[in-house]
Amino acid sequence: MKQNIALVMGGYSGEFEVSIASGNQVYEQLDHTKYNVYKIVITREGWYWVDPASGERKVPVDRNDFTVTKHGQKVRFDLAFIIVHGNPGENGVLQGYFDMLGVKYTTCGFYTSSLTFHKGYCNPVVASTGLVKTAKSCLLYKEPDNEKLAELTADLRYPLFVKPAAGGSSVATTKVKRPEELMPAIRLAFTEDRQVLVEECITGREFDCGVVQFAKGSKYEGWNPDFKHKLVFPITEIIPIGGHEFFDYEAKYQGFSNEVTPAEVEPEVSKHIQEVSYRLYDLLGCSGIVRFDYIYDEAAKELYFLEVNTIPGQSAESIVPKQARAMGISPAELYELSIEAALAE
Repeated sequence: MKQNIALVMGGYSGEFEVSIASGNQVYEQLDHTKYNVYKIVITREGWYWVDPASGERKVPVDRNDFTVTKHGQKVRFDLAFIIVHGNPGENGVLQGYFDMLGVKYTTCGFYTSSLTFHKGYCNPVVASTGLVKTAKSCLLYKEPDNEKLAELTADLRYPLFVKPAAGGSSVATTKVKRPEELMPAIRLAFTEDRQVLVEECITGREFDCGVVQFAKGSKYEGWNPDFKHKLVFPITEIIPIGGHEFFDYEAKYQGFSNEVTPAEVEPEVSKHIQEVSYRLYDLLGCSGIVRFDYIYDEAAKELYFLEVNTIPGQSAESIVPKQARAMGISPAELYELSIEAALAE
């Protein structure tokens, strides 16, 4: 019997369109002979199922039990494939909702999602593992006056990055080179979140590494002999182009970056990044498809943690699908792997 999969996309943040693009890609790639796939779009105005059989009609979702009505019958879901970037998909809110209803889902759980989404809270936890360094930073809970700002950032060296503490896709993120640029960058970041992270810029090469867990007995057993019950993908190097100094929103989604997979780097560096990612996946309690981002300081031979994306992009040109293809795994196989692992929990 085919299982009902709710493909949940959209959300309440500036990443709405990115989520829709990811969701549409997953929908196209999933095997519809194995699963009944329902596109569920969530917005602040309402949640709805996009019914393809009736000209894309929007059918309301009953949020009391997360069901939709089809031909007069309630449809209940065996699994939620969450592809909502940002709030409320990546910060644990949806996970808590599904936990209460007893609906399985493909992502990290409530606690891990909540922690990892907030960079100001996650970075100290990652640093405490001793596996990887993090940049010096300060967390702002409200906009400071100029005197207080100077005091808070006195130990930080320019250039700095200013970003929403809980956010993604580099929305409202600014690279600040001079003190007079700092306050405008902080104000911009506060338009996206109630807390703002100011951190030192680490000079180096940016690398990303995807990790996904599979169910015991999977055909993927043995693909990574060093990594039990997980696929740790070949790493990607991110090289911004066209005047972009870092992997900002335009570089991510408008083609202003070169993404080299597998990265052209010494094998020992690649292996180290994979090993750190594998261990962080477990230490942070991750599930599903996750991507870890780093900066590698070649001069000092030090690896710095940037962030963990617990719902990374899944559009046709997104990083993790490219990494999977480099390993010989199609996007369809990647998504089925994630579904089967979640159902087996």
